[in-house]
Amino acid sequence: MSELLLHLTERSLWDAARASGAYEMSTRGRTLQEEGFIHCSLRHQVPGVASFLYGGYDGPDELVLLVIDPERLDVPVRYEAVKPGGEEFPHIYGPIPVAAVVDVEVWESA
Repeated sequence: MSELLLHLTERSLWDAARASGAYEMSTRGRTLQEEGFIHCSLRHQVPGVASFLYGGYDGPDELVLLVIDPERLDVPVRYEAVKPGGEEFPHIYGPIPVAAVVDVEVWESA
């Protein structure tokens, strides 16, 4: 099995995806259609991403971490760096089918 991918999101966005059958948010406030891919992380990258995107978050929803099995995706996953030579993050180039999400964890910020 490939390493599991993680995506931090708001509970209501995940609930909407479960109703529609696919998750299509790229990152906080941006859709897959706007960004071109869905931002993901590996387990060790999540705390930094959470701090960057949701530091000080006080929204109405709890934050959840989608645990994604890349073998259940039918779209490409590419590991890419924000800047040349930087740390690479997994990007999913298409919608995430609900069936590819193998777990949902409540995110408790440190």
